[in-house]
Amino acid sequence: MRGSTRIAEIAAGPLDVPMREPFAIAGGETTAVRNALVRVRLASGIVGWGEAAPLAAFNGETQAQVLREVAAAADRLVGRDVADWRPVLEAADDLLAGSGAARAALGTAIVDAATRAAGTPLRRLFGGASASVRSDVTVALVDAEAARRSARRIVRLGVDTIKVKVGAGIDEDEARVRAVAAAAPRARLLLDANQAFTAGPAIRLVRCLRRAGIAPVLFEQPVARDDWQGLADVHRLARIRVAADESVATRADAVALAARGCAQVVNVKLMKSGILAAWEIAVVARAAGLGLMIGAMVESPLAMTAAAHLAAGLGGFEFVDLDTSLWFARDPMRGVRFGRGGLYDLRVVRAGVGVVPRAAWSTAVANGRATRG
Repeated sequence: MRGSTRIAEIAAGPLDVPMREPFAIAGGETTAVRNALVRVRLASGIVGWGEAAPLAAFNGETQAQVLREVAAAADRLVGRDVADWRPVLEAADDLLAGSGAARAALGTAIVDAATRAAGTPLRRLFGGASASVRSDVTVALVDAEAARRSARRIVRLGVDTIKVKVGAGIDEDEARVRAVAAAAPRARLLLDANQAFTAGPAIRLVRCLRRAGIAPVLFEQPVARDDWQGLADVHRLARIRVAADESVATRADAVALAARGCAQVVNVKLMKSGILAAWEIAVVARAAGLGLMIGAMVESPLAMTAAAHLAAGLGGFEFVDLDTSLWFARDPMRGVRFGRGGLYDLRVVRAGVGVVPRAAWSTAVANGRATRG
């Protein structure tokens, strides 16, 4: 019965989880997870879940902001029919224009509910190109010895691609990458500077590594987000493929990047723009002949798996970076997991995302109810 797919309630609450160790990047250090959960309940009783992972260092978003904005948007969406999921997503995005993380959480909850109601896994909404993806694992901005230990752990996980955070200084960065390469000599290496450099130092780092016999296959966001020429210079002068992350947060950014031709890969993240815009950014990038990467902020398996559905369903993602749940001291979710070799196996998902919060965190959402229809 069609009326059963109407939104009856939207609720939001905190997702607070300790981390087993800090996650340090050039833009700052995360020591505890302060995310948010959003629950969409349909008239049939079916529930969809979404996660926001705000990162103040990236765009100023906070957990409190996400909770406020979802609460403000909720009463405008109760009664909408998720069987017509796209106009509902568009309405949610318009209401949450100032918060990519809130858009991601509410949008994911909407499509989770819609595909649960339809009895189909989320990946099929995006095209169903494949049923799995394999992620890299990141070595954070740590000293060389800690990087060596991290790389050894990653190898034991069966993962063959390692992203190394850089941006602390050429000498320290080179030592970190060399330590990782020594501990994981067969691994494919990616660099990620999170805007830490100008073009000159970024180029010098790549050249130093090449002299040491290390050839990273990708350099992610080596320069500031609006330094389009710097992206182009790193690619041209260091002879390395460059990925745009912070430079592409909207559909318009993707179009501009494609027109300028200053990067070869786009890192798509749900938290930058929401699930609908992330999908469209990926379509724009692929149509322009750009490579695709799927990434994340500091997210639990809920948001990570939703991103895996997008990448698997659309297909063509050469780089997958969905690993930060490995830093959680406690797992707040049940369902799909980061598996051996970095595998997200979505064949086990019968409907929706395939991940739900454990009781302690779902209760927190019930206690933080935003709107009830």
